[in-house]
Amino acid sequence: MIHSFLLIGQSNMAGRGYPGEVEPIVNDKILLFRNGLWRGMYVPFNPDRSTAGTCLAESFVDLYSRERNVDVGVIPCADGGTCIDQWEVGGPLFDHALYMAELAKRTSTIAGVLWHQGESDCRDDLYLTYENKLAVIMKAFRDKLNLHDVPFLLGGLGDYLIENEWCGGDSYLKINSALENYANKNPMTAFVSAKGLTSNPDKLHFNSKSLREFGVRYYNEFVKLENKNKIFDIKLSGHSMTEIEKL
Repeated sequence: MIHSFLLIGQSNMAGRGYPGEVEPIVNDKILLFRNGLWRGMYVPFNPDRSTAGTCLAESFVDLYSRERNVDVGVIPCADGGTCIDQWEVGGPLFDHALYMAELAKRTSTIAGVLWHQGESDCRDDLYLTYENKLAVIMKAFRDKLNLHDVPFLLGGLGDYLIENEWCGGDSYLKINSALENYANKNPMTAFVSAKGLTSNPDKLHFNSKSLREFGVRYYNEFVKLENKNKIFDIKLSGHSMTEIEKL
């Protein structure tokens, strides 16, 4: 059975890295969901715009596939430039991602959800309501897709945004705080730091090298959540603390 991952958010999840700046990933176990069918991988994974390129999911699923020796599917539903209000439950973006995930579940098992969004909410104090809106959206995806025991990974915004006047200076830090707070308060959810990652010349999108690193960071957080879940399952099954500590 294919293990699949849903990609949701805006352009830094879709990916705006320049493909020629990094070595291409070649892995025949990576598949992309197109028109209800699984296809061999190609770049861009998430062609939401003509500017789509390298994305963080490439290194993430490559690691996942190689370490587990399984076929891994990508369900690309990110859309560039979108604010969190456009991802509201019942809206076109939410419903599209939900439908694609439900369709993909016919031929795969969803192993996780990757979210990166927030640049469009740095302005005009929109960050003040970000965490509450995020909570509603994430809960709806978990409930409607029955993904309560599946890792949800929330990527942080890049520090380079301090140099982007459109994003409102250091307000990106408020979005990062909201993402991290939500992750800390909810099970099977992790915040993935973008600390030290760099951008394209636009000071808005991660460059290809950083996207490769970001995907590895997403994967590392995924593994941490997996291990926490294993310990929890062992506790429920009545194993001793000595057995738990061996993990």
